[in-house]
Amino acid sequence: AGAVGAGFGFAIALRANAVAHHPITAAFGTTVEVAVTPTESARSVGHGRLLFRANLRQLAGNETFGRVVVFASPRDFSAAMVGQPMRFRARITPPTRHDLTVAVVTATGAPTIGRAGPLNRVAYGVRGQFADTARRVLPADQASMLPALVLGDMSAVTPIVNQEFRAAGLTHLTAVSGANVTIVCGAVLFSSRLIGPRIAVGLAGIALALFVIVVQPSASVLRAAMMGAIALVGMLSARRRQAIPALAATVLLLMVLTPQLAVDVGLALSVVATAALVVIAPVWSRRLVSAGWPKPLADAICVACAAQLVTAPLIAGISGRVSVVSAVANLAVAALIAPITVLGSAAAALCAVWPAGAQLLIRFTGPEVWWLLRIAHWSASVPGASVPVPSGFSGVLTVGALGVLAVLCWRRRWFRAGLVLAACALLAWSLSSLLAGAGGSVGHA
Repeated sequence: AGAVGAGFGFAIALRANAVAHHPITAAFGTTVEVAVTPTESARSVGHGRLLFRANLRQLAGNETFGRVVVFASPRDFSAAMVGQPMRFRARITPPTRHDLTVAVVTATGAPTIGRAGPLNRVAYGVRGQFADTARRVLPADQASMLPALVLGDMSAVTPIVNQEFRAAGLTHLTAVSGANVTIVCGAVLFSSRLIGPRIAVGLAGIALALFVIVVQPSASVLRAAMMGAIALVGMLSARRRQAIPALAATVLLLMVLTPQLAVDVGLALSVVATAALVVIAPVWSRRLVSAGWPKPLADAICVACAAQLVTAPLIAGISGRVSVVSAVANLAVAALIAPITVLGSAAAALCAVWPAGAQLLIRFTGPEVWWLLRIAHWSASVPGASVPVPSGFSGVLTVGALGVLAVLCWRRRWFRAGLVLAACALLAWSLSSLLAGAGGSVGHA
């Protein structure tokens, strides 16, 4: 452990020194022509601006390299595609995060756009066709949410819906995570079980590669793919003890390939959630099953509670808030994620070759997406759905200590009774608020 830590520390020191002395530092505060290649799709950050990350290729006509964050106008950059080289004038400013980004680039002119590679063009086409097909088949709110749930495409999701998902603790569903990868690969393994284990594993690997290409192989997607593969191995293997060494090796490999993930919150959340999935949840589930619970219900409850337990401290440290309805909301939609992901992924694959079949599959996702939107809306409207806590390291310690205390006190009957009473009081409070709001609306009408 000491040797690995020293090796990574030395390597990161070299990289950080290279960023600090990058040639672009001489251009801070100036406007020059740059050439970049986007590594992720542009997303709206409000105030009429788009944001995307890119690899720098040229600065003022001179060849150079580095990771940059690009801010641009939706009018000129809305069609920016991953892997599509572009050239434009931009103002160069220092980076705001210590993640090996060399500069922040704010576009001041329209871009001259080149041609992306064939794989990127195919992926962009699949994403566009899937979104168009969803708009033709589903209502507007469901059509905007389905691409986010299946492919992580948040371009059509409204700020209100995004805020509701954040308050309900369901934001992870709108980003490509290890769960998406696990579901896709698991579906392939299950459907191909009749043709032999080796062929089944090969098909699952092909499905994983195609899924990553279509979703776009950014650092976060590669992280999700590796975390999902580890979770899948842990669930399918009888020797779960190997999951943690495999998880540790995966983290080390990610640090070699993409060291900027060392300060990425998503990686920390993925790692702890995956560890909880393969270590904590099975133990809790066996206890519930031995107490007479049905295994599917026990698995669903334990996965939701274990994920909430290990991720809540990190979320508190980041945002300064904790969702008290997150576990219930995730449990209420847990059974819907697999059919949405499987049907949506199959529909995305069929959009180009069999549009009618894709439309049929998308129609079957309508009820599930409707229920998911309603749960998010209801959870966000619960009074005190999220409570403020200290942010930073103190918030991590506070929420983590409360979580450990809750686990230790769970065997106490008075503690369980108190939780049931608190849940009933919160439910009654939320129902009274909803009924009061409905009564006020009727009276006003």
